[in-house]
Amino acid sequence: MRRGKAEIAKNVLSICKQDATKNRIICLANLNSKTANAHLKWLMDRNLIMKEENFFRITPKGAELLSNLRDVSPLLSLEIKQMRQAA
Repeated sequence: MRRGKAEIAKNVLSICKQDATKNRIICLANLNSKTANAHLKWLMDRNLIMKEENFFRITPKGAELLSNLRDVSPLLSLEIKQMRQAA
């Protein structure tokens, strides 16, 4: 099953809580380089992560989003499961 953009963003933000290289993000989030570049750019453009030298780090805004995503993820999973059962 494919992951949505919110799930990937949650994974990358979580990884970036500790300084992370691009290679570490690719490995831990199970992304290829092209996909990782797109997601990292999207997160940086929105000031959710920042890059310092070769490391990516979550920003306070990113930490807030990560907390919100963690809160809502179980609700979304339940909703998707119910929709599949009804189909």
